[in-house]
Amino acid sequence: MTRITIFPLPGAVLYPGLQLPLHIFEPRYRAMVSDALARDRLIGMIQPQRSHEGAPLYAIGCLGRIGDVEALEDGRFNIVLEGERRFRVLRELDVTTPFRQVEAELLEEDEDEVLAPVERASFEREARRFADAQGYAVDWEQVTRLDDYSLINGVSQIAPFDPAAKQALLEAPGISARCELLVQLMQFFRRTSDDDKDGATLQ
Repeated sequence: MTRITIFPLPGAVLYPGLQLPLHIFEPRYRAMVSDALARDRLIGMIQPQRSHEGAPLYAIGCLGRIGDVEALEDGRFNIVLEGERRFRVLRELDVTTPFRQVEAELLEEDEDEVLAPVERASFEREARRFADAQGYAVDWEQVTRLDDYSLINGVSQIAPFDPAAKQALLEAPGISARCELLVQLMQFFRRTSDDDKDGATLQ
């Protein structure tokens, strides 16, 4: 078990091995970054279940280490969080700090897990359809060179899904399960976008 300072931000999901740039401007989160820089540079990214102040948290988040940091003259920060490990919240702590803290357990990550060739092919096929439907320009030659872990986590982090879908991807137990869910989400998103050109979202 470990104590983690958390940054609850709807729609912002971090994965192990990936980076998340953040602009920190609220006083409590400026204090959070200053505290982290003075201690271990660690911040836990996690989504609240609702957008109001003090909302309950989802169970799973990702611990990030502050890499690049730019301290602005007015007290704001530009930082880049580097994802390290997912964590499961055990309980929220009663603290006097302006930022929230939890007691959590760190989850093991199998970075060597690989997809079956048919899984990888199915994913890349659906990803091409999805990108074409959304009008995204993708360097597919570079995509094919990515390892399964980096590819699936990378797409999960940047895909334009709603917060609940992004949370489901983060909670998926492994790359194979996350890949399967990604394919389902891309198919669903593509179908609803075809049905509603005004922009359907996953709910």
